[in-house]
Amino acid sequence: MQPPKAADDASDAEPRPDRAREAGTDAETPAGSSLAGSDGAQAERVSGDEPLLPARVHRPSDLLRLLIGVLAVIVLFSVAAFAHGTTTGLEEDINKGTGQAPDLLIKLAGLVSSIAVLLVPVAFAIERLIKRDGLRIADGVLAAVLAHGVTLAADLWVAKSASGTIRDALTQPQPGDAVTDPVHGYLAPVIAYMTAVGMARRPRWRVVLWMVLLLDAFAMLVGGYTTPFSIVLTVLIGWTVAYGTLYAVGSPNVRPTGQHLMAGLRHVGFRPVTAMRAEDAPDSGDQSDRGRRYLVSLEDGPPLDVTVVDREQQAQGFFYRVWRRLTLRGITQRRSIQSLRQALEQEALLAYAAIAAGANAPKLIATSELGPDAVMLVYEHIGGRSLDALADTEITDDVVRGAWRQVKALQSRRIAHRRLTGDAILVDRFGKVFVTDLRGGEIAAGDLVLRMDVAQLLTTTGLRVGPERAVAAALAVLGPDAVADCLPLLQPIALSRSTRAQLRRLARARSQREREAVLEASDAAKRARAEDAELSRSGDRKNARKSLRTEKQAEKRAMDDALEEVREEDLLSQMRREVLLIRPQAPVEPVRLERIKPRTLISFIAGAIAAYFLISQVTEADFGAVVEQAEWGWVAAALGFSALSYVAAAMSLLGFVPERVSFARTVLAQVAGSFVKIVAPAAVGGVALNTRFLQRSGVRPGLAVASVGASQLFGLGCHILLLGAFGYLTGTEKTPSSLTPSRTVIAGLLTVAVLVLVVTAIPFLRKFVVTRVRSLFAGVVPRMLDVVQRPQKLLTGIGGMLLLTGVFVMCLDASVRAFSGPDTPHLSYASIAVVFLAGNALGSAAPTPGGMGAVEGALTLGLIAVGLPKEVAAPAVLLFRLMTLWLPVLPGWLCFNHLTRKGQL
Repeated sequence: MQPPKAADDASDAEPRPDRAREAGTDAETPAGSSLAGSDGAQAERVSGDEPLLPARVHRPSDLLRLLIGVLAVIVLFSVAAFAHGTTTGLEEDINKGTGQAPDLLIKLAGLVSSIAVLLVPVAFAIERLIKRDGLRIADGVLAAVLAHGVTLAADLWVAKSASGTIRDALTQPQPGDAVTDPVHGYLAPVIAYMTAVGMARRPRWRVVLWMVLLLDAFAMLVGGYTTPFSIVLTVLIGWTVAYGTLYAVGSPNVRPTGQHLMAGLRHVGFRPVTAMRAEDAPDSGDQSDRGRRYLVSLEDGPPLDVTVVDREQQAQGFFYRVWRRLTLRGITQRRSIQSLRQALEQEALLAYAAIAAGANAPKLIATSELGPDAVMLVYEHIGGRSLDALADTEITDDVVRGAWRQVKALQSRRIAHRRLTGDAILVDRFGKVFVTDLRGGEIAAGDLVLRMDVAQLLTTTGLRVGPERAVAAALAVLGPDAVADCLPLLQPIALSRSTRAQLRRLARARSQREREAVLEASDAAKRARAEDAELSRSGDRKNARKSLRTEKQAEKRAMDDALEEVREEDLLSQMRREVLLIRPQAPVEPVRLERIKPRTLISFIAGAIAAYFLISQVTEADFGAVVEQAEWGWVAAALGFSALSYVAAAMSLLGFVPERVSFARTVLAQVAGSFVKIVAPAAVGGVALNTRFLQRSGVRPGLAVASVGASQLFGLGCHILLLGAFGYLTGTEKTPSSLTPSRTVIAGLLTVAVLVLVVTAIPFLRKFVVTRVRSLFAGVVPRMLDVVQRPQKLLTGIGGMLLLTGVFVMCLDASVRAFSGPDTPHLSYASIAVVFLAGNALGSAAPTPGGMGAVEGALTLGLIAVGLPKEVAAPAVLLFRLMTLWLPVLPGWLCFNHLTRKGQL
């Protein structure tokens, strides 16, 4: 535990009556108020520095329930839309089962439920107001109002826009061509109200609530006033809106304060005097659920270290832990979230097991619950400082070896720590090392998890003392075999979140040093060349040109030398090298720990959405008739324009490369890019392939990256200008006598202006954008200045970009004309250009390979928006993508293999 903050005035620790009233009584009252009242005289003498807790908190559990509710509503609509036979059969079975019910029973149930469904919430509100818990009633009323609004919107959507199958599943026909409401306008607000006020957490009220709901559902189903899907949708809407409201406005804070902690300590036999909150390390993400820590002094005896864990802190980082559990193989904890009782028992078990294994760990001497929402663990006070708090000069080899001895003791009993970061290693004033923060550990751990602990501590110590000393200390304690076994796990994904953040910062600093060294060497060479040019003006022109070529070569060598001087390996590579010096045969191939990558998941979701959209469009089109009427001349024209695009792409790249590069091979590289972008996002695969090609063609790595970056940057600017120009022309087409742009263009410009203002007004976003733009221009702008000095090269690049956009627009136009009939509206080139440029922008931003899904959806919607029938737009987009994405794959694969064999890739 780090040094505590100085205590404030004693009045800060006194109970707050307004906070107690806001939190309510009964089960919501924090941490045994009766305990505090039993020793009021002592409580008044207790001082502390507990800061004022927020009146409301945003619970991650409410957000989780909100997301589950939204997902359940989506699933319900999907079942209603695609499983029409199932919904119809379910309704028929229910009608048959309830058709024999007596009419008197149905009317009586309807009368009782209609009265009770309004009377029960009012009774609960009166009970809460008597107990001074009015804020919960206000939350419930707000949730009811929002649920009513959502109900009205859902009714309107089902009546006006939903498909017939959804409408049939949610409504019942009534006399006079009328239908019932898809969502019950009174039941959803009642459910939202009762959920928001927390009625379901009280057993008696919960029984009454479910009886009323079941009785009302029975009465309405038997009476033919609703459907099963309508009832389920009503419950889901009320439940989801309630938790959305609670997460948005926050729930009353019932976390125990320092005063309740003092009362809890007296309840287990201690006599506390003061409790001071310990200074917490900055939130590192993976340590966010470690609990609040206090230093408690006693009337008699040494001080105590007390950790308080409540439900809110325990839920922090829940979504991150769930994501790690889903995406990683076998290295995550067995449970993503535990109850407070389970967390208390696990930490207590690990504390006792660590000491039994011979490790230096804080001794647990007491545990207790602080009401229904928190627990506390009482440890003997150590009084040391964490590894993160020590200066570099204080971390001696003995300290590092002491940390490794604790890990060796834990692993001798198959105990995994799982959080061996700098703040989990404690060093007392005598230099004795303790291992703390055992809450996330694991008993009877597997080999993979134990090896991960070794990799984590190796990285933690390497960040502070360097790779040589870290590896030497590990070898001295664990031996070469145990250290060598962790090399396959020495990868960022196996490390803690805070450690990965530190490694990223070091990588950015290393890249910045390399960039600055190259720029400094380039500037020095240019100054030297300018001085030599002044001295050689009197010489002949031939010698001047020869001298210029020699100076440029010298400049390249100087930049290469400067880069080699500052280039260094990353920390993990350095530690691997140190271990391999002892065990050359040790395995170094990283173990594949990722079950699924974020890009793969996003690609799958985007592909599923695009597939649903395209299938829904394609199934409504008569492809047989469309193909029979296709004009194959325009199909051939589309193929020709697609082939010409690779020549234009080669021109747009070579225009920003001052060095001499073969044009024919550049065209082949662009064709090879058609194969590469199938297995990588469009904006990533092309950049990597072009950079690699230029390096293999003799362009230095730094200049190759700068050339590709300059081409991309200039292409982005050209893309934006063309999109604005064609959008302006599209808006003036219908009124040739006026040059007023369309409302869409004006709205787009205003949207861009608002986004720019938002980015510039928010410091975090402004810093993020400025940093990214500065790093981009640091290497690209000098390269662009070199290109500007060669007008022929610049003209080639600009012409290639304009030609590339033109041939793609012509290819899309030819695809549209191939399926257009005599009655098909004619689209102008400006409209088609706007559709293509917008679709291409979405495809470049999409994480899917080749922009699959995003491009098809954007182009189809765009063509329909400008007036093309969907029976023509869908096959036209498919033909365009066939010509520009799928047909070039085989030639791209052949070109890729050819260039690879020739050493050009």
